[in-house]
Amino acid sequence: MNILNIEIKARCPNPDRIRQILKEREAEFKGTDRQVDTYFEVPEGRLKLREGTIENNLIYYEREDTPDAKSSHIELVSFEDTSGIKSLLTAALPVKVVVDKKREIYFINNVKFHIDEVKSLGSFVEVEAIDRNQNIGKVTLEQQCNFYRKLFNITDDDLVANSYSDMLNG
Repeated sequence: MNILNIEIKARCPNPDRIRQILKEREAEFKGTDRQVDTYFEVPEGRLKLREGTIENNLIYYEREDTPDAKSSHIELVSFEDTSGIKSLLTAALPVKVVVDKKREIYFINNVKFHIDEVKSLGSFVEVEAIDRNQNIGKVTLEQQCNFYRKLFNITDDDLVANSYSDMLNG
């Protein structure tokens, strides 16, 4: 599945405030997922295997590391059981880093929200405007991200340019 995704990531000193705003906006709460993302060394982009209680995916994506809303082109395959694919990948590719997090997942239409508690890194909020069918467009996705950035009062200093994997690899 080829997906266009525009996202922002920010440090989140007050997750309860974000939860309250999402509740007021009647966001659909999908649940809390403990996710372990294993990143593999690849020549370009990022390849990760996500193992969770809600989401289990093999994800390849390319994205610039910029603090503002950033565009990702994503290839995603979902699995029920990731153990076989993990065994195959770890036999074929070196593991780069493992990211362990607790993630709350919310949706408002095509916009997905994460409130993350990342082991060794702290609390974050992510806003992902998603175009699964190539019918929304990059401009609208960027507008959606910027709307929620203002609504959540995310400052330039709060924004994070890198992925959790890059932050852990320091």
